[in-house]
Amino acid sequence: MTERDSSREADKNGLADVVEETGMAGFLGHLVELRNRLLKGVLAVLVLFLALFPFRNELFTLLADPLSRHMPAGSTMIAVQVASPFFIPLKLTALTAVFIAIPYLLYQLWAFVAPGLYKHERRLVAPLVFSSTILFYLGAAFAYFVVFPVVFGFLSTAGPSDVNFAPDIGEYLSFVTSLFFAFGFVFEVPVAIVLLVIVGVVTPEKLAGFRRYAILIAFIIAAILTPPDVLSQFMMALPIILLYEFGLFVSRFFYKAKLARAAEVEAEESGSADDESDEAVSARHAEYEAKAQTQADEPLDMDKAFDEAEADQRRLESGSSANQDAPASDTSGRTEEGEQPSTDSKPENGPDDPSEPSPKKPDSPV
Repeated sequence: MTERDSSREADKNGLADVVEETGMAGFLGHLVELRNRLLKGVLAVLVLFLALFPFRNELFTLLADPLSRHMPAGSTMIAVQVASPFFIPLKLTALTAVFIAIPYLLYQLWAFVAPGLYKHERRLVAPLVFSSTILFYLGAAFAYFVVFPVVFGFLSTAGPSDVNFAPDIGEYLSFVTSLFFAFGFVFEVPVAIVLLVIVGVVTPEKLAGFRRYAILIAFIIAAILTPPDVLSQFMMALPIILLYEFGLFVSRFFYKAKLARAAEVEAEESGSADDESDEAVSARHAEYEAKAQTQADEPLDMDKAFDEAEADQRRLESGSSANQDAPASDTSGRTEEGEQPSTDSKPENGPDDPSEPSPKKPDSPV
C-alpha cells in the first residue's frame, strides 16, 4: 500500500469517526431533551398532587355523588380493605392531578416533536393536539354528567330487594376511572378520522361507504368498555356513531383543501418546468446568434488560409511517398543465400517510371 492510499484510508476512517461522533452527539442530545421534558411533566403532576392532597376526601365525595344519589336511604359505601380509606382518596388525588395536567403534558410532547416536523406539519399538528384535548375533557364530562346518573340509577334498582346495595370504594374508583378514560378516548373519533384523511389513508367517500361497519364496530366497542347492561352500551355507541358522522363531515373540508393545495403545487411545478424550458431555448438561440455574429465580424485572412493549405498538401505528399518506398526497400533486400544482387538489373525508378517526375524541358525562345 502506497503512502497516498494509506493517507486516503486514514481520511476515510477519520470522516467515519466524525460522522459517528456527530450521530452519537445528536442522539444524546435528543435523550437529554426527552429527559428534560419528562422531568417537567412529572414535576407539574407532583405540584398538582401536593396542591390537591389536602382536598382528597372532598374529591372522593364529589366523585361518588352520582352514585350516592341513587343509593337507598341510610346506605353508604364501604371499605373492604383496611387501608382503603386512606389509599383510595390518595389514588384519586394522583389521577386527578394527571387529568388536570393533560394539556401541559401534551404541550411538552409537542415541544419535543415539533423541531423535527416541517412547517406545514406543525400547522397541522397544533390544532389536532388542541382539539383532541378538548374532546377528551368533553368525553369525561359526558360520562360524569350523563352516563353515571343513568347507569347507577339502573344498577341500584336492578338487584333483588333483600340485597343491600353498598359498593366498595376501591371497586367504585376503578369502575368510574375506566369509564372516564373510555369515553375520553371514544370522543377522539373525529380527530382520528380527520388525521387519516389528511395522511391519505382513506377518503371521505370510503368512510361514507364504511358507515354500516362503523356502526357495528361502535356497538362492539361499547360492549367491551361499558358494564354488561344494554343501557350503558347504547349510551356509548350512540355518541361514537354521532362523532363518526361529525368527523366525516369535517374531513370533507380538509380533503377539499388538500386537493386544492396539491393542485396548486402541481401547477407551480409545471409552470416552473415550462419557464425553465423556455429559458433554455432562448439561451441556446442567443448563443447561436452570438457565434454567427462573431464569425461574420471576423475578416478572412487569405495569406493564413493559403499557408495552411500548402502545409496540408506537403504533409499528404510526404506520407504517400513514404508508403511507396517501404515495399521497394523490402523487395531489394530479399536475396537468396550466397547470391549477390545483380548489378545489371534495371533500376527501379527509371526514366519511364511514372512515379518519378520527368525533367522539365527548358522553355523555347519566342
